[in-house]
Amino acid sequence: MKLIVKTEGELLKYLEENLDMPKKRIKQYLTHGSIYVNNNRTTKYNYKLVPGMNITIDTDSKNKKTLPFEVLFEDDHIIVVNKPSGLLTIATEKEKDRTLYHIVREYLVSKDKTARVFIVHRLDKDTSGIVVLAKDEKTKNQLQENWNEYVSLREYVAVVHGQLKNKEDRIVQNLGETKTNLVYVAKKGEGKEAITNYKVIKENEDYSLVSVLLETGRKNQIRVCFQSLKHPIVGDKKYGIKDNGARLYLHANRLKMYYPVIKKDILFETANPQEFKKIMN
Repeated sequence: MKLIVKTEGELLKYLEENLDMPKKRIKQYLTHGSIYVNNNRTTKYNYKLVPGMNITIDTDSKNKKTLPFEVLFEDDHIIVVNKPSGLLTIATEKEKDRTLYHIVREYLVSKDKTARVFIVHRLDKDTSGIVVLAKDEKTKNQLQENWNEYVSLREYVAVVHGQLKNKEDRIVQNLGETKTNLVYVAKKGEGKEAITNYKVIKENEDYSLVSVLLETGRKNQIRVCFQSLKHPIVGDKKYGIKDNGARLYLHANRLKMYYPVIKKDILFETANPQEFKKIMN
């Protein structure tokens, strides 16, 4: 099924207004990565449309055993995926179905009706990158209970505003959290210690591409760290400045962990998102 966009708008609303199809079904096609705009697959409800764009809906793909994002590793005990930006890891009161957990569960159940899936760790909704999910409760418990000991490398890549004075640094801070869930840099002796290492990879007049290694895993740690350095992450609506960032420019690109099933360390890696490459050119 194909459409040519005639008016500006957001993808989901445009399809609702121009297709004789229930809203729930349109959402299912989006969730399963069955909709393409100018031949680029998208799962974003609010994808911006302009006149002349081509929309293609693959009406058969919802029944295929595929995921709308990259699978980095899969065996009988875990599945490791590259979560896109804008997708919740687990459900909230406002969003039950369009989550990483729900999409991966449907994929596994389509291959095995008895399949189960468990979240091992999370990424913020707007952060993209590596997420590990377990296929059985024993593996989930092993990984969760020993996560800090098992994980030896947590690397992110981010695009921040401006040029950092120190091109490489180790930032030690204490982080607290308000009643409204806003994380902030606390006074010494308060909050929880957060240690962030960064190194500038590339910079231009407006932005810096940085590699970030975590020694601790605190909530919103990287976002608050760069906010405190007065170089907030591009597209950060919670801790940043008003900009035209199409997304939060933060991506979990490398994760090394001990995998108890094979009794060895295993390294998962992803490429930097295309948006990061474009903004740095």
